[in-house]
Amino acid sequence: MNKFLTFVTLLACQSIHAATIYTFAGTGEKGFSGDGGKATEARLNNPFGLVRGPNNAIYFCEYEGQRIRKITPDGIIHTIAGSGKVGHEDGPAARASFNLPHEIRFARNGDLFVVDMRNHVVRKIDMKKRIVSTIVGTGKAGYSGDGGSATRAQLKMPHSIQFGPDGHLYICDIGNHVIRRVVLKTGIITTYAGTGKPGATPDGSPIKGTPLKGPRSLDFDKEGNLWLATREGNQVFKFDVRKGVIRHIAGTGKKGFSGNNGPALEATLSGPKGIAVAPNGNVYLADTESHSVRMIDARTGRLELIAGTGEKGDGPDGDPLKCQMARLHGIFIDADGSLFIGDSAAHKIRVIRF
Repeated sequence: MNKFLTFVTLLACQSIHAATIYTFAGTGEKGFSGDGGKATEARLNNPFGLVRGPNNAIYFCEYEGQRIRKITPDGIIHTIAGSGKVGHEDGPAARASFNLPHEIRFARNGDLFVVDMRNHVVRKIDMKKRIVSTIVGTGKAGYSGDGGSATRAQLKMPHSIQFGPDGHLYICDIGNHVIRRVVLKTGIITTYAGTGKPGATPDGSPIKGTPLKGPRSLDFDKEGNLWLATREGNQVFKFDVRKGVIRHIAGTGKKGFSGNNGPALEATLSGPKGIAVAPNGNVYLADTESHSVRMIDARTGRLELIAGTGEKGDGPDGDPLKCQMARLHGIFIDADGSLFIGDSAAHKIRVIRF
């Protein structure tokens, strides 16, 4: 039995080390350049959320660049929305202005949704008409509007969005310590989880009426469960939608960088700001303040270090475990299992091929 366990462990280690990390976009120099040319020769400005679009391009938002850009399958970069100016101007995508866009997601009809943090809103880019409009929030920070029109509701520094299997839009309204839900067919907004005040989230507690502490990023698994990473809470939770309860999956609640290759519940996280659930159930985290990618193994419940050293830097292509990163935020699992990373302070997009 011991020989068998050793063999399995060696296979697991080999599978991790067999991965390779590449620079997908960005020179590492902060700025804005390169449209119409190779993405690897372009300057980026704090890439955050990223996702693959219906046309097979990779889309991402630039937090300080105030733009939404895409990289087509031929490796060419283009700006699709944002003038680069700070503001809250709707209208033609090229003239629209943003104020620290955090994350982007595609709706079923192909429109692209953007969570615009400092404007306290969620906006939509009509990809056919190339028109930007505000669909959630008034532009003023607050916590109001439940049961009414989403355009008249107030959010406070929303950070993450995702569409659930029901087609509804879920919003990490982190400034209010809640998750909001918008039914797009009716435009009605409600609070899905959280009480409006930060607090502990005990394992097995009901989704309704239980506090959350800094709900930062969310995703859904193939069973329809909602996964949540809490920034201030330094934990990961799974919302069992059918049973209506919250399960504590990872993180002790203390900030740190410990517990790799051990039980996820005994590990410490460091301000996780991105989460992505793979088709096989494994959960990947952009553990921002430890400058690393970490993974919760769905089969074993263990936490593994996938990329990064724990130290901030701009590491080379090659071995993911030798590649330093710098305050990564966005993380996305592609259909083939490749992992895309918005390596924000390094001003690069990286991809790990397994």
